[in-house]
Amino acid sequence: MAEEKKLKTEEKKESETKTEVLEVEKNEEEVAKKKIKKAKRQISKGRATVKCSYNNTMVSIADLTGGVLGWASSGMLGFKGAKKATPYAATQVVANVSEKVKKYGLTELEVFVKGVGSGREASIRALANNGFDLTLIKDVTPIPHNGCRAKKPRRI
Repeated sequence: MAEEKKLKTEEKKESETKTEVLEVEKNEEEVAKKKIKKAKRQISKGRATVKCSYNNTMVSIADLTGGVLGWASSGMLGFKGAKKATPYAATQVVANVSEKVKKYGLTELEVFVKGVGSGREASIRALANNGFDLTLIKDVTPIPHNGCRAKKPRRI
């Protein structure tokens, strides 16, 4: 009886040490996985797409193949309601996106502006002031060729 108890306790100790060793190996693997980082690619040219609506301003910066490097909107930065469509909000959005994209080494941008909001010029100016060389500024606002009926004008 006493021998059986000793064997059981020894087996428990062995299994506990095995689990501890396995846990240590898992932790070492996790540490090794964390150390491996993908190198950021260096990109010199990119495209900035600015969408300015009556309610919001969105900016995304992509490489020339279309892979998005960073994006932001004024609602994302905490602006609420009518403040989202202001020129100040547009400059803050551009500052946020340019901060995200600086690590890629972007220097030249082609800017495509879409929409009729008040943040159009402010966002273009902010892109130029954040250290980007603007090689192209193009208005790509969709214009219907007498397609769907337009919204009724607001009466204030």
